[in-house]
Amino acid sequence: MTALTLSTSAAPGLRADAIVIGVAKGAKGPVVAPGAEAVDKAYDGRLAGVLETLGASGGEGEATKLPAPSGFKTPLVLAVGLGTVPEKDAEYGTEALRKAAGVAARALAGSKKAAFALPLDDAADAGAIGEGALLGAYSFDAYKDNGKDPKAKNGKAPLAEIVLLGGKPRDKAYKAAVERAVAVSEELNRSRDLVNTPPNDLNPESFAAIAQAAAKEHGIKIQVLDEKALAKGGYGGILGVGSGSAATPRLVKLSYTSSKAKKHLAFVGKGITYDSGGISLKPAGHNETMKCDMAGAASVFAAVVAAARLGLEVNVTGWLALAENMPSGSATRPGDVLRMYSGKTVEVLNTDAEGRLVLADALWAASQEKPDAIVDVATLTGAMVLALGNRTFGIMGNDDAFRAALVEAAEEVGEPAWPMPLPEHLRKGMDSATADIANMGERMGGGLVAGLFLREFVGEGITWAHLDIAGPAFNESGPFGYTPKGGTGTAVRTLVRLAELTAAGDLG
Repeated sequence: MTALTLSTSAAPGLRADAIVIGVAKGAKGPVVAPGAEAVDKAYDGRLAGVLETLGASGGEGEATKLPAPSGFKTPLVLAVGLGTVPEKDAEYGTEALRKAAGVAARALAGSKKAAFALPLDDAADAGAIGEGALLGAYSFDAYKDNGKDPKAKNGKAPLAEIVLLGGKPRDKAYKAAVERAVAVSEELNRSRDLVNTPPNDLNPESFAAIAQAAAKEHGIKIQVLDEKALAKGGYGGILGVGSGSAATPRLVKLSYTSSKAKKHLAFVGKGITYDSGGISLKPAGHNETMKCDMAGAASVFAAVVAAARLGLEVNVTGWLALAENMPSGSATRPGDVLRMYSGKTVEVLNTDAEGRLVLADALWAASQEKPDAIVDVATLTGAMVLALGNRTFGIMGNDDAFRAALVEAAEEVGEPAWPMPLPEHLRKGMDSATADIANMGERMGGGLVAGLFLREFVGEGITWAHLDIAGPAFNESGPFGYTPKGGTGTAVRTLVRLAELTAAGDLG
């Protein structure tokens, strides 16, 4: 893993492969950002002009390399764009710092050590820069033949060490910010690994085994229900979805508890390790990335482990509803009726609407413990992608204030989210003449219909929210900021922030 440290060393005397500075977009050209004063001075105050000559504007996503000035022990300066210069007396936002640090870490793949001299006014900035750099340094190369170095990223190993200049190594707030950045980033990157792992190696059983190992390492209680236990318990949704696969389903419960906790949160994750659509087979062109359909479970898993590593004073239970959705002679058919764990019956009109079926069982199981709030996370509907695009997830819920708090938490950590409604008139479309409810309703507003379905399986009086992360969970385009191509780990930071706010008593 990439190392992260704080340093009070002066930039010229620090030995590293590169020094990273910020440049912003000013009204008359690029402006050198705070933190780079020593570098600018060594260029006789003309660094902004040099960068402009090299084509830099300070725009977000830019990375400009130039030789380090005379007297520096680093051979390279990397200037990364921070976006528009803040208004007078304003600071650079933490998300701008995260993105710039991520761009720098990606650009410096193959380097052993880099000093980051980005604007750093307080511990929050240190945490943001550290988090962005650690997430940007991520690579998934487990299945690549990289010659002598199996960890190499296209022939270049990820940046090995990040040093934050201007930090205060002995300051408790700075140390805590760095420790948080490391814990959250490492667990988020673990969730990315899970999403990126091919489905022939990641199935419900192997996912559960990974969770068991992590639980043992971090003192988390774990319970795994296999297919026999699921059948005995009456988990008809999870069993119905997994019935067509040779890889049998699992329901994993991860319980992190704090002796000082006053609140209990339950996180529920959709974990379809591969989604063919089942008998309602997906058309050609829609199967290739369906290994990512367990991203919700990966995010929940990572968030629970992160909460444990941070020692948050809140109880957090994670439920991973794991199954593989395949077509076979034993698969659930359109028209079948499943009896769910709650006792309700569901007419399955489309076997490709399977995520809501496994979530329904897990939501009801979570409800039995009567937590203060339940949040489910799922790559649930293509309709949400059509509505919000590839970088924003939708948030629905049965409590407007809680939904608003989640949107705010997501924005705070840099995960774009948008509040979505649950229109009551759409519920009627799921009425079934055969069962209590159908798993499909009106086509228009399909993401909202799915949310209404899930609401049916939340215990009475329990605050609940649903995160549909179908758009941002898997990035099929090129990397940007601290986000790589492939699994992104979206929603992990939102869940961790929710747990932090709950522990602090800031959510009522």
